[in-house]
Amino acid sequence: MIARRRVLAAGAAGSAALTLAACGAGGTGGGGTDPTDTEANADKTITLWIMQGTNAKTDEYVEALKTAFTEQTGATLDVQVQPWDGAHDKFVTAMSGGTGPDVAEVGTTWTPEFADAGGLSDLTAEIEEAGLKDSLVQGLVESGTLDGKLYGMPWYAGVRSILGNKEKLEAAGVAEQPQSWDDLLTMITALKESDPDSIPFPVAGASSFSMLPFVWGAGGDIATEEGGEWTATINSPESVEGLTWYTDLALKHDASTAAASTWLETDSLAAFLQGDVGMFITGSWVPATIEQDNPEMFEKLVAYTIPAKDSPVAKSFLGGSHLCRFEESQEPELAFELIKLMATGEFATRWATETNFFPGDQAALDEVVASGDELTQVFAQQMSEGGTSVPVTPAWGKIEGKKTITTLLTEVLGGTPAQEAADAAAEEMDQIFQS
Repeated sequence: MIARRRVLAAGAAGSAALTLAACGAGGTGGGGTDPTDTEANADKTITLWIMQGTNAKTDEYVEALKTAFTEQTGATLDVQVQPWDGAHDKFVTAMSGGTGPDVAEVGTTWTPEFADAGGLSDLTAEIEEAGLKDSLVQGLVESGTLDGKLYGMPWYAGVRSILGNKEKLEAAGVAEQPQSWDDLLTMITALKESDPDSIPFPVAGASSFSMLPFVWGAGGDIATEEGGEWTATINSPESVEGLTWYTDLALKHDASTAAASTWLETDSLAAFLQGDVGMFITGSWVPATIEQDNPEMFEKLVAYTIPAKDSPVAKSFLGGSHLCRFEESQEPELAFELIKLMATGEFATRWATETNFFPGDQAALDEVVASGDELTQVFAQQMSEGGTSVPVTPAWGKIEGKKTITTLLTEVLGGTPAQEAADAAAEEMDQIFQS
C-alpha cells in the first residue's frame, strides 16, 4: 500500500483527470526482496511491457531475456508486447487503476509526465548504488530527470543526421561533410544544378524534428526554464533565424518540392529510395532499413552530421525509450534487477544491434560504435556531440498533442511570416506551460 495519491493528466488526448490508486498489481509478493536469492524468488513473477515493432527479433530477444532473468534471480519474467498506437492512454489507465506492470518501456517524452503524476519510481539512489550514474548517455539522462531525480533508466535512442546518395553528390562535386549552413546550401545548390529533375534536400513539413536542428543551430531554443517555470523561446530572434533559414531552402532556394510541405520523414525516405532525392534528414535507424529493402541503394549511402550555422555539428533531438519502474510494483528490487539486466552489458548491446538504435549505456554505446560502419559513426558523433532533449516538463506531452511545433513549420511553408507564426506558437506553448 502506498500512501500518496496524485492527479495524473490523461495527456494530449484531453481525457478527464485520473487519480492514482493506492494499491497496485505489479509483481507478486512483498518488498524487501533479495534479488539474488533464487530459491526464495522462485514463486515470484515480474511483468514487463515493451513496445511492438522496434525490434524485428523481439521474440528471440524476449526468450533469451526470460532465461537470463530467471537464472539470475529465480523469478519468472512475464513479457507483454504492447502496440505504440494508444500506448499513452493505456499507461495512464494502468497507473490510475493500479493494473500496470513492474517495469515498462516508456518513450523519453512521456517520462517526465508520468513521473510528475506519481506513476514512476525515483531510481536515482539505486542507479548510484549500482555504480551506473557516470556510465549513462547524458542526453537520455536529461530527458529522464525531473526535479533532479532520475525516473527513467536510459535504454536506447536514435538521433537524426543527413543521409545522401553518394553517386549524386560526387557527380555534383560536393561529397564532403558540410562545416556550416553555407556549406550545406552550396551542396544543395550544386545538386540541383547537376540534376535539375531531382529533389536536392526535401523540407518535410510534417517533421518538426528535422527542423529543430536549425533552430538550435542558430543558438535558439524551444523554451527555457527558470525557477521551475518554463517560457517559450521558439519566437526569439535566434530561433526565428534558424526556422527561416530552413524553410527558405524550400521557399527561396528550390531545394525541395511544394508537395513536401506535407511530407513525413517516411515520404522523404520513399522518394530517396526511388532515386529522386540527393540527401535528406533521417534517423540513425534508417540505414539498416535501406540495407534490407534496397541493398543497391545502401551501397550508395553516405552520412553527414547536420551542421549548425557556423560549425559541423548542430544539436539534434535524441529520442528513444527509458526503462521505468511503476511506483506500485510490489517487487521493486527484482524490478530494478531487470532494468539493470536490460540496460547494461550483453542485453543492452544486443538490443541496440538488433534494432539499429544506440544503447543508453556508454560502454555498450562504445562497443556498438567501434564495431559499426562509417554511417554508424556519423550518427554517433551527432548523438554524442549534439544529442539533446525537448523541454523536460510534463507539459511537453500536451504541446506534442496539439502539434504546436509541426503547425508552426507547416504555416511558414504555407506563406505565413516566420516571426508571426513563431509568436503564435509561443503564445500557445506559454498557455500550456502555465495551465
